[in-house]
Amino acid sequence: MESTLQNPALVALKTTPRAGTILYWIVSGLFCLQMSFTAFAQLRLPHVAEAFTHLGFPAYFRVELSCAKLLGVALMLAPAPARLKEWVYAGFAIDLASALIAHLSVGDGPEAWGWAAATIVLWGVSYFLWRRLQATPEGA
Repeated sequence: MESTLQNPALVALKTTPRAGTILYWIVSGLFCLQMSFTAFAQLRLPHVAEAFTHLGFPAYFRVELSCAKLLGVALMLAPAPARLKEWVYAGFAIDLASALIAHLSVGDGPEAWGWAAATIVLWGVSYFLWRRLQATPEGA
């Protein structure tokens, strides 16, 4: 029996606007929790401060980075203009890529850079879903 679907692979990617919105908020919420936790850890946990020293960063950078992460999380969760959210996503991309590069450049193993890699996946899914929501006409 022949399929009545024109292109089954593309149909599987389609979701209702409501389901897409719910999925976006679940993934973005997990991403924001991860970024908030790392900001907290950078400010409060001594072994994270030692990791920054191991990577060759000055102590003030971890405070600056934590504040930027918390601001980015607030802007992601707030009803901010699309252009501003685009900048937030760009900032997080730079942060996560830099973390991965820093760990790899000093020879750290997956136990050190694995969280950055997993968070990059969350970032990518959140960004993809956000772009899909931006492309969806209102009320569709």
